[in-house]
Amino acid sequence: MSLATTVILWGLGLGVIFGFVGSKTNFCTMGAVSDVVNMGSWGRMRAWILAIAVAIIGTNLLSYYGYLNLSNTIYSGSSFPWLAFLVGGLTFGIGMTLASGCGNKTLLRIGGGNLKSLVVFVFMGFAAIMTLKGILGAFRVSVLSAPPVTIQLDSSQTIPALMSGIGGMAANTMQLLVAGVIALAMLIFVFKSKEFRGEMDNKLSGVVIGLVIVAAWYVTGHMGYAENPDTLEMTYMGTASHLAESMSFVAPSAYSLEYLGYWTDASNVITFSVASAFGVVTGSFLYAMISKSFRWEYFTSAKDMASHIIGAILMGFGGITAMGCTIGQGVTGVSTLSLGSFLVLASIIAGSAITMKVQYYLMMREG
Repeated sequence: MSLATTVILWGLGLGVIFGFVGSKTNFCTMGAVSDVVNMGSWGRMRAWILAIAVAIIGTNLLSYYGYLNLSNTIYSGSSFPWLAFLVGGLTFGIGMTLASGCGNKTLLRIGGGNLKSLVVFVFMGFAAIMTLKGILGAFRVSVLSAPPVTIQLDSSQTIPALMSGIGGMAANTMQLLVAGVIALAMLIFVFKSKEFRGEMDNKLSGVVIGLVIVAAWYVTGHMGYAENPDTLEMTYMGTASHLAESMSFVAPSAYSLEYLGYWTDASNVITFSVASAFGVVTGSFLYAMISKSFRWEYFTSAKDMASHIIGAILMGFGGITAMGCTIGQGVTGVSTLSLGSFLVLASIIAGSAITMKVQYYLMMREG
């Protein structure tokens, strides 16, 4: 089996695990925000935070022991486009609320028979393509990521890198210290709740999804690389260079549509991210079949459809602009301790919470 095939199969397998456990435990980042804002319930939010804590610990241990080069990721660059992070995060948060779920929840619902989420996936993917390569991409680059609104740092934007040199501490030691402190604070917050300690599903989703993020980093950041005997250089699946990646679901929606649309193009190949997205749908479908919960769902009105389509477009634009979604930045990115990822995460939550408050206000006014 070739190295490329091995990496793709790992992406598929990890996606299946994510999809199966996510469906079983009703893991939903938009739902987590909704529970806090509308009901004051922190169960699913703590599950999300637990996933982040597990991912932080595992990712930084991989880096410390040389199994992952964090500088070889999209999250650790020295360019800090704060306006793109802020606008992208807020837009994604608004979009996922209008579309009744973020990118990963969209894939989970497709596996369970939700036709609304299939529409969301198509529009989100198309908007993501336009933001990556099309007309929205021109606006993203020339306005939201323009030099006047982009801070150029002297080093990586990860928090340990920004704190390097404090107290004469070695860089790798500082990295472990910062990761340990942040993860420990999160774990204390998560498990101080007696109610959460008794919620098996939320604990299961937090731990498993966090470990899936770590495993994906290992696969793409270590397993996928091999020494080229001709040049004595490390190559990724036969390619001279490649950024390590973990779970993310907005850009892969664009790549999935491109893969299906350009099926016969020799340059169009399946990637880890496309395989993992397909795996999430497959895992969700398997759980729906096993639990007998599969059922077709569809739009109830034109207003319902319009809301989901608008939300999907906003998610596609916001997810690419912010360089990730609630998983791509909110867990995967934060696991690298990137300052930008923390800003995007806060912006997504703020955008979603504000939208929910506005929806509630309009609902009460109509009532």
